[in-house]
Amino acid sequence: MKLWLALAAFNGFIAVMAGAFAAHGLEGRVAERALAAFETGARYHMFHALALIAVAWLTSHSAISQASVTLAGWAFLAGILLFSGTLYVYGLTESRALVMLTPVGGVAFLIGWAALFWTAVRFKA
Repeated sequence: MKLWLALAAFNGFIAVMAGAFAAHGLEGRVAERALAAFETGARYHMFHALALIAVAWLTSHSAISQASVTLAGWAFLAGILLFSGTLYVYGLTESRALVMLTPVGGVAFLIGWAALFWTAVRFKA
């Protein structure tokens, strides 16, 4: 639980910093499309930082499949890195060099949510 909560807090912190940077540091300095991409990255980053809190909470319950919860956590982290990370790079540089990895991050997010769904279906209270 401790690892996942620490990762959730760290990612929440970074997501808030990214959102503030988009609003106060990038506006007017990059193209609208690049700014919108950066903001999308920050928004999805925060959503999945919050999802990591759920992962942290679920890992403290012994009646829950730890394998599927752990898969969800790692998938969310991979999604943050690949989806949000590539949108951050695009927003800062307007380089499209990494945008082919953005959908891979989206798939990682989907895997994380599917793993949480699987956990919920199998949960026996």
